[in-house]
Amino acid sequence: MPPVNASARVAERPVRDLLADYAAHLARTGHGHVHSEDNARRFLRRFPDPQSWAAQPLTARLVIDPNMSSFFTFLMLHGHLRPGYDYLVRRKLSSFWRDLPGTPIQADMARFRQGAESIGFTPIQALRVASQSVGRLLIQAGCQLDDLTLSDFSEMADACGEREQSTGDGWSHYASALSAAHRVLFHLGIVETPPKSRGPSSLEERMVDVTPALRPAFVAYLERKSGTCVPGTVTTMATRLAHFGRFLATTDPGLASLADLDRRRHIEPYLNSLATAINMKNGDLITKADQARRVHTLSSLLTDIGEWGWDDAPARRLVFRSDIPRLPRPLPRYLPVDADRRLSEALERSEFRLAADALLLQRACGLRIGELLDLELDCVHEIPANGAWLKVPLGKLDSERMVPLDDESIALIDRIVATRSEGRPLPHPRTGRPAQFLFTHHGRRLGQQALRRELDRAAGEAGLGHVTSHQLRHTYATALVNAGVSLQSLMALLGHVSAEMSLRYGRLFDQTVRAEYERALDLAKARIGPLPEGPRRIPVASDDDWKAAPAIKARLTGGYCLRAPAQGACPYANICEHCTSFRTDAASVSVLAVQRIDAEALAKDAEERGWIDEANRHRRLIARLDTLLAQGQAG
Repeated sequence: MPPVNASARVAERPVRDLLADYAAHLARTGHGHVHSEDNARRFLRRFPDPQSWAAQPLTARLVIDPNMSSFFTFLMLHGHLRPGYDYLVRRKLSSFWRDLPGTPIQADMARFRQGAESIGFTPIQALRVASQSVGRLLIQAGCQLDDLTLSDFSEMADACGEREQSTGDGWSHYASALSAAHRVLFHLGIVETPPKSRGPSSLEERMVDVTPALRPAFVAYLERKSGTCVPGTVTTMATRLAHFGRFLATTDPGLASLADLDRRRHIEPYLNSLATAINMKNGDLITKADQARRVHTLSSLLTDIGEWGWDDAPARRLVFRSDIPRLPRPLPRYLPVDADRRLSEALERSEFRLAADALLLQRACGLRIGELLDLELDCVHEIPANGAWLKVPLGKLDSERMVPLDDESIALIDRIVATRSEGRPLPHPRTGRPAQFLFTHHGRRLGQQALRRELDRAAGEAGLGHVTSHQLRHTYATALVNAGVSLQSLMALLGHVSAEMSLRYGRLFDQTVRAEYERALDLAKARIGPLPEGPRRIPVASDDDWKAAPAIKARLTGGYCLRAPAQGACPYANICEHCTSFRTDAASVSVLAVQRIDAEALAKDAEERGWIDEANRHRRLIARLDTLLAQGQAG
């Protein structure tokens, strides 16, 4: 037997220890098979130091005997092998939880799962996040849970991105698990900052379709507006200007500067194109309001850079007020009483209690969705002898307000407090200060999309079709108007800064308009008089020519009308002939021709009697009949 050198004897003992530990592990877990130890021995003969295996190229590491998987899992869970994130994100750790007992990371995994469940994750969700993210992080980092850092998260995310580039496989499940694990570690106090939600793309990325010659001016303008506008406004402006930039890139790719814009060559064709522009979200034509917003943004761009004296500014004005489409003025879209009741009942039955209660609170207090989600845990204020009030934070118009609460709303907020997930304060999106928000779920603020999905579900269950969250605010305001609340109170409750904003709701059910309508209707009925109960009493000439009767007359389909002069002209006579929905054809030409002859005679009769208004009415009818006769003859 050849002599064994010292270095070989040093390496021999760890191998024996590993094999002994592995045998004890198999006995403890009751897993493995008769060849498991042989497979482990064969691997260690080639790699006495298991970590040296990780130095191989990824392609070599991925080609392993499936019978070795149990031993590989043992090595990773006991800290003997850190295989690399590139390997870990390509392999399923199928026996992870089975082999976890007795390993150095068992306690950390249990602690993580408890932390995840404490902020609202279900046990199965906590289990999935733990194995997909934290388990792999602890294996590769080779440390305890308290020692994990955000750089470990970044390294794993980079490996996921590299996998996607090389294989085309997405990594949304890993991204979701990493984000959730980051939130859990934040609430456990292990990392100091929560994960950031994915913000909008950079301005350069938003303007990628603009020609290189024009892109710097677009980006510089948006950067300048970032100093005076909130980020959401700048993002919206970027979207609208990107549409204009793409139009220029298509119609005039050689345009070198905004200063070379021409009204006839560029602006007018762009304005015309808006009439057929497509909304990329739903495939429909963009609305008139969207058209107006795009034109307004373009106008602001050109006006601002002109006032700022930029070299890119056109020499003359290119967009005018008349270029902005006139917008319809629809009434607020409130939910009728029955629909409001059915929606509330569907929300009460929801399993997603936090989102459903958020929508019920929005309906009860008339909040905007942004104001709703910005509510903090201490938003309820008790005023002695004046009840409970809800402090609504700064919202769309940068103003705060107080809204009175009834007992039902207070009970609803108490239920929300019991449902929300606990955790550390989160940075406020406006100020960055730590804040305990009222609506937190899985350790983060409840999002608008979660509310919209829950509202869509409840509206579908209630048989209402599509309902927007803002309609809940409209419904709140409409209920107040119906109850007779004053304009000043309505403004205060809705957070409006001008009476015009609140008057939109007043136009829905204006009590003054109703009173005036009823007064006018009573007066008209008094002038017309009661309907005759018996045969007509107005005499007809002896020759039965009704057109000669001393009365106000009108030819009707299938007969005629006689009214006493004191009653005045009937406002409903011949109303059908003047209606835009009235249609005629060749079969009716003879009837209309007879009606025209009668109208001529009645006009002459009214003129002779001095009834000028009545004569004018017949003349207008004659003109309308001429049009209808021409249509009937053409048909």
